[in-house]
Amino acid sequence: MMKPPEKKIRVLVADDSAFMCKVLKEIISADPQLEVAGTARDGREAVALAESLRPDVITMDINMPHLDGLQATELIMSQHPRPIVIVSSESREGASGTLRALELGAIDFVPKPSSGIDLDMRSVREELTRKLKMAAKVRVVRTATLSRLPAAHAPISLPANSVRAAALNGTGGKVPVVVIAASTGGPAAVMRVVAGLPKDLAAAVLLVLHMPAAFTKQFTIQLAEIAQLPVKEAESNEPLQAGMIYLCPGANHLRLSSIGKIALDGGPRIEGYRPCADVALETVAAYARPLTVAVVLTGMGNDAAKGVLAVKAAGGYVVAQDEATSVIFGMPAEAIKTGVVDEVLGLDDISGAIEKRIAKICRLSPVGVR
Repeated sequence: MMKPPEKKIRVLVADDSAFMCKVLKEIISADPQLEVAGTARDGREAVALAESLRPDVITMDINMPHLDGLQATELIMSQHPRPIVIVSSESREGASGTLRALELGAIDFVPKPSSGIDLDMRSVREELTRKLKMAAKVRVVRTATLSRLPAAHAPISLPANSVRAAALNGTGGKVPVVVIAASTGGPAAVMRVVAGLPKDLAAAVLLVLHMPAAFTKQFTIQLAEIAQLPVKEAESNEPLQAGMIYLCPGANHLRLSSIGKIALDGGPRIEGYRPCADVALETVAAYARPLTVAVVLTGMGNDAAKGVLAVKAAGGYVVAQDEATSVIFGMPAEAIKTGVVDEVLGLDDISGAIEKRIAKICRLSPVGVR
């Protein structure tokens, strides 16, 4: 008896450019597992077709008439949620819009090549089809928007001396280090965790996300708007300071030297990743040892699994995001499988867990905890 053909993944294409629609349709139709369910030329049409066609996944442009991609994403994710993959430029405006769409519930993004009029989306064929297939498997829910994050804070002047003194209390002169690793679904998850960290956190925080170089600069700006701690892109040869958040620049690996200085490396991908969270975690563990806190958030793949083993071997503490709040329960699941994760928590409980652990490391009492 012949096996029935596998059901194809139905894709709704939303883009106001006739050329881009044509290229996207060609790429999707050429893959035997995908098919085009329909096309939308503006955000309003995308919202209507998302409801009527109920596609398995949607590709969404940002700049469209009537309703732009952000408005369409917010409406779809709040009314009739479907997995959305953003297809947009890597320009400053494109990066800003893409990151905002991820906060609103989009699953992932594929950057358009920045080659002027002669766009060649075929160069990202493999990435696009892979991410569409992955997104179609995601269980989407009505998502939170940025309005559910803690209110944005005005720029603050931290009492640097007191924070540093607290960080060094009982630590042998080393700064405690929190490493937060994430991939798919990571930007929104990281924003929630960072927004919940207190302004007097006596540790340095390193953020390692699988994100292109063009996006990390803009993401630093957006993180700074909601964080109580100062946020910056990490720079080579700078020493870690307590009470600072450092974002690993895209297309670089981040390592920590034996004297606690950041080293950036634009070399080849490691295990398919750049930046590679394993590299950051292993070198931080070698420096900070029991003063290390590793946090593994949503993401596809197994990056950070080797790293958490190194953290635990050095006496550090490991936290993983739970399945219920993860967009993709890949990285956290692989970390949990190692058997060294100390806590598996929902996204909104992770900031508090970091605060408590750092307070314990520094022999302080967390705010509000007796």
